[in-house]
Amino acid sequence: MVEQAQITEDEAKLYDRQIRLWGLDAQKRLRASRVLVIGMGGLGCEVTKNLVLAGVKELRMVDGAVVREEDATSQFLAPRDKLGANRAEASLPRVQQLNPMVEVTAEPVHSATKDAEFFKKFDVVVATTCSQEELVRINSICRAAKVMFWAGDVFGFFGFSFMDLVSHEFVEEVTTQVQSGSEGEPAAKRSKTMESETKSVKKEMAFVSLAESLKVDWSSELYAKRVRRMDPSFFLLHVLLAFRTEVGHNPRPGSRAADLAKLLKLRDSTLTKLAVPTTKVPDAMMELLFAELAPVAAIVGGILGQEVIKAISNKDAPHNNYFFYNPLESCGVVETIGY
Repeated sequence: MVEQAQITEDEAKLYDRQIRLWGLDAQKRLRASRVLVIGMGGLGCEVTKNLVLAGVKELRMVDGAVVREEDATSQFLAPRDKLGANRAEASLPRVQQLNPMVEVTAEPVHSATKDAEFFKKFDVVVATTCSQEELVRINSICRAAKVMFWAGDVFGFFGFSFMDLVSHEFVEEVTTQVQSGSEGEPAAKRSKTMESETKSVKKEMAFVSLAESLKVDWSSELYAKRVRRMDPSFFLLHVLLAFRTEVGHNPRPGSRAADLAKLLKLRDSTLTKLAVPTTKVPDAMMELLFAELAPVAAIVGGILGQEVIKAISNKDAPHNNYFFYNPLESCGVVETIGY
């Protein structure tokens, strides 16, 4: 659990609107939190921007990739004249300008080079642009150390985030209707006089690991019935993770025809293994997965950043455990998978 930090007078002025929104205690927890963001693509940029502006204590960016021309679709923190430079280091000056009160650092390395002790230094880990194997490894480390973990990515018009808070306590405001009349009044009159009463209720929520959520047996009777009513996004995620594992990159606009053919082939084989009809993920959805688009990164990054702030502050119920942006329906969907 993140401890509270003291808020200086200058910080109180800077974060005045936020303190009015979510309270002083929540801002104190944010000012004590240490955050790691892996992958400075478009989604990583959005999450970094949102959390630095919110006022965390420390944010570290880790990315071994370099700035490419493809980053122009969503990576707004690295200047365009930094092609070939490391993405984390190229993004550092603009991130520092967002909020000088936050300690921001960059490491030009891949997350796979970091051992378990490195991840235990942080209160929150947000992993993007990683392979499925690397996401599972990092989540396993974080889960054992009770570090809050998020994964996320954007593929064209599709985006997702996953969260694992292990066991999370939070406070939720519950409003009930109570009678306001006095005992001496007639029952008929008292029943018509109602007032709203809001109480803060402490609750607890359990989470499963990413590995557990991806290993659900969809052929079982319990889950087979659920497939019909589920949004196709979760099964699309399986296909995209398989694509990244097999070819080592995301679908690329420059090789659209070849990558689309590969996606369709992997869609059929992956969903067959999951015991899910291949028609669950339509061909039209497969055509919308190329490049990392800024509007989708902004939506997913906004939701992910909001969930991190909620989790740190211990206020309100968090998403448990997936958020998807569906490109065909242009809507966000929350799915609880793996229980």
